[in-house]
Amino acid sequence: MAEITQPTKKSPTGKPQNPKRGGGGGKLRGLPKDSPAVRLSKTLSWLLRHGAQSEGLAMRADGYVKVIDLLENPKIKSQALDLTGLQQIVNADSKKRYSLVCEDDIWWIKANQGHSIKAVKLDLKPILTVEDIPSRTAVHGTTKMAWQSISSQGLSKMSRNHIHLAQGVSGNNVISGMRKSCDIFIFINIPKALAAGITFFLSDNGVVLTEGNDKGFLEPAFFLSVQNAKREALAGWEGESVVTSLSTLTANTLDALDPSNSDPVLAVPLAVPATSTLVPSEVIDGIEHKLGDVEIRS
Repeated sequence: MAEITQPTKKSPTGKPQNPKRGGGGGKLRGLPKDSPAVRLSKTLSWLLRHGAQSEGLAMRADGYVKVIDLLENPKIKSQALDLTGLQQIVNADSKKRYSLVCEDDIWWIKANQGHSIKAVKLDLKPILTVEDIPSRTAVHGTTKMAWQSISSQGLSKMSRNHIHLAQGVSGNNVISGMRKSCDIFIFINIPKALAAGITFFLSDNGVVLTEGNDKGFLEPAFFLSVQNAKREALAGWEGESVVTSLSTLTANTLDALDPSNSDPVLAVPLAVPATSTLVPSEVIDGIEHKLGDVEIRS
């Protein structure tokens, strides 16, 4: 069993003191317009990701807290939530935010990702190649306003332990890792980042996580392509340039690709997610024959 971290607080004199269980009152997180169910869900998420220490909840190093302690927290207790109700919330959560387990007749719960508590070290699956990501895609969703700074400095984990990447754009059978309100999508070049020493992990609910570089950033050099809400590539962020309609190339098209030919090379900038196969195998030989030393990526 992972070691349990006991939260500590300091008195005005600077000396540690025992925290009051569930300090901070019984007010739920969320907005006034949110339904009670949504506010309860946001409160659970906040407690398990960020607020355990300030609320006096003992948490294991792997992020688990005792369900009995969680249910006694004033914020949760005010909703008369019991184990059965908690199980229903966990099972119904569309983003699979939580894991609920029973060990030696004791129930434990954790958030699967999203922590800002530095002592938490989740048991994550290392990603060693892009094939370790089921969808072969890693994309970060953000807003147009945030993109202004991200485009120059990169993605930051900010106060969290990891930068979060989804396995696709929200709505395309993506369980978790991206808000539905995102209108900018940054596709990550996982092979390039791995080759540069950036580490990636897969959470229990399928979110791709990375700490970025030693400063907590995933730099723009590792952005494969960037698209807007209409799935159109942003100017300057189109991604790899590939030959158009390779699967239907004709002899005339191959002639047009010949570097010795006076006609312009036929190529179209195209935003390509990490999952795409750029060159069908049946035409690679013919293209290499025409292009000579020009690199063809597959």
